[in-house]
Formats: sequence, structure tokens, C-alpha cells
Amino acid sequence: MFIDNVKIYVKAGDGGKGCRSFYRDKYRRKGIPDGGDGGKGADIIIKADRNLHTLLDFKYQHHFIGKDGADGAGKNKKGKDAEPVIIRVPVGTMVKDTYTNCILADLDKDGQAVIVAYGGKGGKGNQHRIEPTCGQKGEERQLILDLKLIADIGLIGFPNVGKSTLISAISNAHPLIANYPFTTKSPVLAVVEEDERSFVIADIPGLIEGSWQGKGLGDRFLRHIERTKLLVHMIDISGSQGRNPIQDYKIINKELSNYSKEVARKPQIIVANKMDLEGAEKNLEEFKKVIKKKVYPISALKREGLKELLDAFKKRL
Repeated sequence: MFIDNVKIYVKAGDGGKGCRSFYRDKYRRKGIPDGGDGGKGADIIIKADRNLHTLLDFKYQHHFIGKDGADGAGKNKKGKDAEPVIIRVPVGTMVKDTYTNCILADLDKDGQAVIVAYGGKGGKGNQHRIEPTCGQKGEERQLILDLKLIADIGLIGFPNVGKSTLISAISNAHPLIANYPFTTKSPVLAVVEEDERSFVIADIPGLIEGSWQGKGLGDRFLRHIERTKLLVHMIDISGSQGRNPIQDYKIINKELSNYSKEVARKPQIIVANKMDLEGAEKNLEEFKKVIKKKVYPISALKREGLKELLDAFKKRL
């Protein structure tokens, strides 16, 4: 299951109490204050991990609570600081504060980390010639973890245009392929290796008219192409589903523009798929006359035209 948006609660540890203690021996009528300070409470840290690809774990665990610092002790012994709690998330996770909607961090690199809740400082012991104090409370927060996949290329288009077939043809990924719409229900990442160079391509579920408003969960899918460098726009040039290739092209670009002007400005490679089907050649000529842009005709199913397409990927990247 692919989960890309969750809400969690974090509570850092409280600081330990300062100690009230006096050192006495047979030579001292009045004790010497020697109470140690309390230890620091545990910080809550969120860290990006390239080995994770979904926020599924957070569907079952929503609360993360750090341990308190240890109390101070006599003989000027400081309480032990609590170990930080490290929450691992996929690379590409954005961390937001629920109440302020402030972005605390955008973890787009492996190993990048942010402290989202600081542990409380330990209280002071009477070794400082003061009355012992309690430790400070640790911070607590409600957070939203929002995952946006990181890929070089984003694969877009209407449902059932052959995106998953192309992914399986040019990489070792094996997404579910079937002759019906919305076979792909969650984004798929694939690594394409070509001539000692590799790049990551993201296949997002098919878009439909109104996707930018959330129709068919399209707004949740569109955000996964926000970080890509290049968009590959796939068209069913055969019109095998009773669709018009030219209209499909215009509708998808309108959805991109309505969703985000920045996404709409990303460079696109137009791919005319299903060239092996009847009527594809005629539709391709009409498509070129109207769109007037470079088009790469392929048959992902029969693996025709893929070499030229992969060369175009490398060149544009």
C-alpha cells in the first residue's frame, strides 16, 4: 500500500530534576551542597532514508514520545541525557506543523534530518548554591508528513495509454498491466539504466479532466511530479478507447496549468503510443499538424521506437 500523507504527534522528553544533596563527614558540621543537575530530555528527530518509499508505517503508529532525562544525584552527579528519538521517512518528505501550516523541513536528500521537538533542559542541582529546580518540559507538536516522490522524469497521461507498459519495457519494474483504466492506483518509481547512465522515472496513475480539483484523486497524484526535471506526456495515438488524441493532449496540459504554473512550465517530451494499432498513422499526422511539436511515435507493447525515445530522455536530462 502506498501512503503519502499522514498526521503524527510528537512529544520530546522532559528534563530530569535537579538533586538536593549535602556532603558531610566527621570534620564538617555544615554540609556542602553537592546535588547534581538533571539530564536533558530526548529530542525528536525526523531523518530522510533512501531505503524507504512510503509512509505506510505511520498508518499504524501515530505517537512518538521521547524519554525524560535522568534526575541528578549527590556527589555532583549529573543525570544522564535521554537518547534522541529518530523517525525515519522517505527522501522527499515535507514536514509541516499542523496548527501553523509552517513548513519545518523539506527532506529531499538522503540522511538530511531536522529536530522537530526539543527535549527539555535538566533542572539545576543545589551544587550551584540554589534551591534545586525541576527540568523543563519537552516540546510537543502535531505534524503532517507529506511525501512527494523524487524522480528525474514524470510520466503523465490519461488512464490506459500504456504508461505502465512503457515502464516495464525500459526498466526492471513490473507494475500491474491490464486493459482497463486506473490499473495503476499509486505512483511507481523505476530506475532506467542506459549506456552506463541511470535515471529515475515516476509513473503516476492516470489523470482525468478535473484532476487538479481532486477528481479521481488527481491532485494527490500530480504533486508527485513537482520535483521532476522532465515530463513525458503519453498519448494513445490510436484512439483505441474512443478518445481524441488532440483533445487528450490539451486537457492534460490544462490540468497541469490549473494545478501549478511551475509544473506546467516543465519541459515535455510527447510520446505517441500504440502505433501498432489501426488508425494510429493517420491520427499521428493529424496530431502533428495541430500540435506542431516534436513527437516520438512508439509501440511500448512491441518495444518499437524505444531507442530513439531513451536517447531523447538522456539528451533532455
